[in-house]
Amino acid sequence: MVYTSTPHPSPEAQASQLLSWPTVFVVPKLTYEAEFELHLQNAEFETTGTYFQPGLKLKGVILDGLAQEMIKFTKYPKDYQCEEVAAALTRAHPCLGQLGSKIGFGGWKQSLKYKMQNYRTKLGRLGHPEILVNSLKHKKTGQGKAAANIKKTRKAEINYIPLHPKGETTESLENERIALLSELKKRDNEVVIKAKMEKTFSHRRLEIVEQRPLIGDFKCRWPALFQQSEVNAEFLRITTSPLQSKFMWQLDHFSDKLLKIFKIKGGLKGHKIKEALAISDLFENIHIKRGCILRSIAIYLNEDPDSFFKEYQATASEDAKRDMANTVMGIYTLQRDVDGQQEDVGIVIEGNIVMDNLGSVIVGFVMLLGLIYALDLSFPDNLKHTFEFMQKVVMNLDGHKLNGKIESLKIKLFD
Repeated sequence: MVYTSTPHPSPEAQASQLLSWPTVFVVPKLTYEAEFELHLQNAEFETTGTYFQPGLKLKGVILDGLAQEMIKFTKYPKDYQCEEVAAALTRAHPCLGQLGSKIGFGGWKQSLKYKMQNYRTKLGRLGHPEILVNSLKHKKTGQGKAAANIKKTRKAEINYIPLHPKGETTESLENERIALLSELKKRDNEVVIKAKMEKTFSHRRLEIVEQRPLIGDFKCRWPALFQQSEVNAEFLRITTSPLQSKFMWQLDHFSDKLLKIFKIKGGLKGHKIKEALAISDLFENIHIKRGCILRSIAIYLNEDPDSFFKEYQATASEDAKRDMANTVMGIYTLQRDVDGQQEDVGIVIEGNIVMDNLGSVIVGFVMLLGLIYALDLSFPDNLKHTFEFMQKVVMNLDGHKLNGKIESLKIKLFD
């Protein structure tokens, strides 16, 4: 039997239709001939219980169809994603189950991994940017293996390294970046800035992922990115999910249940949580309440919020500057000596104050979460579990594999 190929969407169409990984993977329709033969074999399986072993051509059509569907979501599928696709295939076509596999579809799972690997190789030869950054010629000295320091999505990014807009090149987008610097000097120019930031997204992502520039240098090249509106916009471009509005809504949604969990916690940890929450009783301010819950989550997950959220007196600004210069990542608060009120809240990355005048610690945390995505950074070691909880549970971005402590808190939260 001959299996003719079906037309696939163009790369540009796929790039504009990227989606997050589906809750339930739907097996795509294959070629007419392939669907017809599988229909016959499924009927045979229902009658005799005999599994069908497809020939090389049919197997190739099946794998190609699955790969074309998977590529809409990710070019670097994780193990569980390949397993979900293989399971979906055998549900759609029971005749393709495999007796020799413990899970009933282990061979398909492995074949999908090889198929996607071969697919990436082909895309790399064609110069696809997300694949090209991982080629040997783009590796730094000492990273001689193709698998070394693979640059791929790790925090549920959808648009990790997108294609350039139609008709644009690296050179033309660099000229747009330079023009953007001039536009920033004009007043009431938010619409133009937003449009140029949208247009140069692919150029910016390739620079941050491929070159790994120092944050201070990158901020000089892309100062517009370090505004609250653009942090929100960049996060939406990368994940297709809103940042600040979703984070605040979700945190408020979980707050009552979190408070119940915290209040029954005993021991030293419970005492520290009560101290953190007591501050919210002194102020009728939703941002302060959210900040207290944030600190309590960190304590509950065995992390020290004081090592990350630094407080300084406004009169001791020189001491604060010296401390910030040695800070890899953190959020600072400057307080007035007279009444203890916040004078400034900002973010420090690699010793640089990258954002200030944020108004509250919780807004600072949300902006930092957005910058971690925008700058392709790892979560800070001293608050790693807290950030992961916010990403995977609060923001619901790739919550499949959780740390044990986070999994325990999630179970209690949804109980």
